[in-house]
Amino acid sequence: SVSKVKRQINPHLRIDGILMTMVMPRTNISKEITATVKSAYGQRIKVFDAQIPHSIRAVEATAEGKSIFAYDKGGKVAAAYEQFAKEVAEIGEKQRKQNRADRIR
Repeated sequence: SVSKVKRQINPHLRIDGILMTMVMPRTNISKEITATVKSAYGQRIKVFDAQIPHSIRAVEATAEGKSIFAYDKGGKVAAAYEQFAKEVAEIGEKQRKQNRADRIR
């Protein structure tokens, strides 16, 4: 899918990572899927440490037309998205530092 989008729509598309969502960490199937994704793609694409858990609160927030932060700011889904945002910010900071270093050279 990514290759097709790059060819047909956006040749500059870049994937920074894979975010696991709807994760039920206590189930074997979630553990297996996560392990499979890391095994299949982890060498080429970052698999984010943050995992967004399955939650009825997230479904309720969507039904209410609210963000998870407006609906359940203290919940586990909001906390997981905050962790994900920190990981993305770290990637952005590393890229900015690399770009600065490249311009100096």
